[in-house]
Amino acid sequence: MTKIAYLGMGTMGSGMAANLAKAGHDVSAWNRTPKTSPVLQAADLRVSTDLASTLEGAEVVMYCLSDDKAVDDLVFGAHDLLNHVPAGAMVIDLSTIDPETSAKERAAFEAKGHAFLDAPVFGTKGEAEGAGLWIVVGGPRDVFDTALPLFQAISETVHYMGEGGQGTAMKLVGNLLVASQLQALGEALTLAKKAGLNLGDVQEVLDVADFRTPIYYGVGRGAQVGDYTVNFALKLMLKDAKLIQDFAGRLGSPVPTAATAQKYIEESIKDGHGELNASALILAIAKEAGVDLAQ
Repeated sequence: MTKIAYLGMGTMGSGMAANLAKAGHDVSAWNRTPKTSPVLQAADLRVSTDLASTLEGAEVVMYCLSDDKAVDDLVFGAHDLLNHVPAGAMVIDLSTIDPETSAKERAAFEAKGHAFLDAPVFGTKGEAEGAGLWIVVGGPRDVFDTALPLFQAISETVHYMGEGGQGTAMKLVGNLLVASQLQALGEALTLAKKAGLNLGDVQEVLDVADFRTPIYYGVGRGAQVGDYTVNFALKLMLKDAKLIQDFAGRLGSPVPTAATAQKYIEESIKDGHGELNASALILAIAKEAGVDLAQ
């Protein structure tokens, strides 16, 4: 059993903290504001707004926050986590952020004597609550080996990517593929509708052909009935599209798909769809073509 301070009880954090508790770990949960949910209640987790008491005695500190600003605020800003982590505790950041932000916090924590892992996750609400995430990790191999049982309690698979920063880099590579698939699916369904094809028949082909993917299977069906129930909000995908382009730009690697996806994400957000699922970028593509995929 490991004593864990889990910080941030958003959709992802709540699910992960609950599964760590269910696995037998001693979990203290913290959030900036009071928070409860059926997931937390089922794991008998009470959420504190007192960071100091949450951190007391922690062997591992974990957090998965929405963006770089939230991470910077927690670590260096108002909450000053950097100077309050118990001596010798390991720090694990599961957020999707810019590799430069990750490198900044890694250097700061290591200077304080803390082992640090960047360990962003693939998956959304269902995977977080069902311990079905896919985790990509960067950091010292011995630190990863020590943390592996914690990752296994919240995931389907865990992938060691190499030195510090490689987990964060892999997450942006993966998110580029997600954006590319959503973009391609939106274009394909829209073209099929304009061509007079029955989208139910189109979906049958998408389900079995050699280009099939879980995204095409699930999102394709959702688009055809107008279901954009949020698992990962479109407004957060805009953040990811920008992160991908900034990261790739520093490396001199072209990512034209990310730029195109950003265009349609922004258009869909302007139409009031920012709180819908990330797949709602498809709505902007269909609108440009003058079709309704749900008809």
